[in-house]
Amino acid sequence: MKLSYLLEKLEYETVKGTTDTEITDLVYDSRKVTKGSVFVCIKGAASDGHKYANDAASKGAFALITEDDVEVDDSFDITIIKTKDTRKALAVLSAAYFSHPADRLKVIGVTGTKGKTTTTYMVKSILERAGIKTGLIGTIETIIGDKHIPAVNTTPESYIVQKSFAEMEKEGIECVVMEVSSQGLMMHRVAGFEFEMGIFTNIEPDHIGPNEHASFEEYLECKAMLFKQCRYGLINLDDKHYKDIIKDATCSIKTYGFNEGASYRAENVNMFSGGGSLGVEYDITGDLDAHIVSHVPGKFSVYNTLCSAAICDHFGIDKKNIEEALLNPKVKGRIEPVKVSDDFTLMIDYAHNAMALESLLSTLKAYNPKRLVCLFGCGGNRSKLRRYEMGEVSGKLADLTVITSDNPRDEDPQDIINDIKIGMEKTDGKYIEIADRKEAIKYVIENGQPGDIIILAGKGHEDYQEIKGKKYPMDERVIIKEILEELKG
Repeated sequence: MKLSYLLEKLEYETVKGTTDTEITDLVYDSRKVTKGSVFVCIKGAASDGHKYANDAASKGAFALITEDDVEVDDSFDITIIKTKDTRKALAVLSAAYFSHPADRLKVIGVTGTKGKTTTTYMVKSILERAGIKTGLIGTIETIIGDKHIPAVNTTPESYIVQKSFAEMEKEGIECVVMEVSSQGLMMHRVAGFEFEMGIFTNIEPDHIGPNEHASFEEYLECKAMLFKQCRYGLINLDDKHYKDIIKDATCSIKTYGFNEGASYRAENVNMFSGGGSLGVEYDITGDLDAHIVSHVPGKFSVYNTLCSAAICDHFGIDKKNIEEALLNPKVKGRIEPVKVSDDFTLMIDYAHNAMALESLLSTLKAYNPKRLVCLFGCGGNRSKLRRYEMGEVSGKLADLTVITSDNPRDEDPQDIINDIKIGMEKTDGKYIEIADRKEAIKYVIENGQPGDIIILAGKGHEDYQEIKGKKYPMDERVIIKEILEELKG
């Protein structure tokens, strides 16, 4: 493959050498450079690839892609290409290196503060039920056929995105649904191709701070970038920032929500509970006429299912398939019901900050449980403010809080619990502390009362507990099964 082919869609200048050279590999980690490689010098939070330009040349790299001037020994016969942004360059080169697989796939990108993970799994479920083989890239994992690859980032580096697309195409996959984070957009991880659809779920202040976004305005602008590189956009019309999201959009736009002007509108919403289950039912009007019954609770599940239905309607999926697929959608660790009793409801959720926990508990409280029981802990080596805030939220909204351990990492679990209690004690909420998470879960199951809703918060899809730099197996579903067997015994 010639370097000139990789550079076809990139604006650049040739500082040294020629683009008419055959290359063997594309890398952005200097440790992986081999003879014939193109090395892209990326500026990261911890390291700058430009510092390793000479090292890459010494290992046999045929070309360097840079945005800053680099010093390379004159003895190396190497091509140096300079461009404005090497992160964007990596995305453009990666698309070319894997022969532009996204041009032959229908890629759906979902962005927003909340709802991305749930929506992607729902859409995958509906499309596959209708016979459309679908891949997924997201917070939990990447799914390529039968292969499940645990995620490192919500939106992987652009090279990994394009490599995944290429593998999906080989597997006969037609559609890809992926979570597109604001960081992923800001760092050009999804540059170099056009989405079939871009989805906006909602936006709230989040991911603002060191190594993230400088302000809410920047966060919003990054989300809006998606709608400059897709053919069709689907926007939550009820979000107060929707006009800011679409003001510079270049795609055709449709909307969803409760608002009367929405293309896909939810009406006649009813929340139901019984037999250890919670859910919602409602009608869709506008561009689609359907009746949705879903065993996922809360108003936000109306948004998630409505959005998913609208996406699938775009792909011509009939309403029967949509209705049946949304009846019992399962998303690991996202208000995931685990059946333990007909008398009370137990669920697992990933809520691991105050905003997410408040939204979760408010949603469940709307079902008027006899008691709302919240079991949670907080991660070690993280801000103490999160602990105070989560303790205060649970104290205000839950009837009983069970404070336990999460991922203590390098901290003493009891120290973390003591910090959570500082927030709890600002409220009148009742609480107990049980440091061992399995014992805490056993306690809430043994002491569940008719009409209770019990939520295990913080771990969600995680199947490990991180202690002193090591991850130990710990899946709450497995723990619940073990507890039930013990209680039966």
